[in-house]
Amino acid sequence: MTDSTSAPSTSEHPPRTRPDATESPQNRLSPSTPSGAAELAHLKMSLHRSLRQYPDFPAPGIRFEDILPLFSDHRLHSSLIRALELQVTDSYGQKQTPDVVVGLEARGFLFGPSLALALGAGFVPVRKQGKLPGATETVAFEKEYGQDFFQIQSDAIKPDQRVIVVDDIIATGGSAAAAGSLVKNLGGTLIGYLFILELDFLKGRDKLDAPVHTLLSSQEKAASKT
Repeated sequence: MTDSTSAPSTSEHPPRTRPDATESPQNRLSPSTPSGAAELAHLKMSLHRSLRQYPDFPAPGIRFEDILPLFSDHRLHSSLIRALELQVTDSYGQKQTPDVVVGLEARGFLFGPSLALALGAGFVPVRKQGKLPGATETVAFEKEYGQDFFQIQSDAIKPDQRVIVVDDIIATGGSAAAAGSLVKNLGGTLIGYLFILELDFLKGRDKLDAPVHTLLSSQEKAASKT
């Protein structure tokens, strides 16, 4: 018989030094350790350097913060998901991570499912009215051009499940607040909001009734510190 520990590497028997893809998030480094904090700080700097800005887009006087470069390179994309995972475990502790990650249409769908996988949580989408099948819960919110509506499937969140709402950027906060209302209407426990970037001059977090966590500051805010 051959010792299983010395068996050659195959697709069914990968090298023992390779990380286990099914490794529990609770067994990974967190920012509560010095190495985890250093990893998060390094990732934030790398991600911040990769953001792009476009002045006078989509209208004169507006500077558009472009996060799409974070998804165009697989290394940056992996770094983003890892940084968000560390941000969550830093904010809530490894034993209090969410049961469900709720992502807002549409850019919350870019990273919400991957973050949910990393955290060992489920993913639930919040969509514009009329895009989800079956029974839904609906809430209205105000946008700069008028009223809009968000919906979530009525059975998507179970009572008392711990939920975090994610989106790419927090601006005025109206859409995120609407998603939070949907979570609470279904009986979920809203533990917070997580964004990649915050346009802090718009004071969107003032509209939110749970802790707000932002991975990166806006480049304008960062530049003022240098």
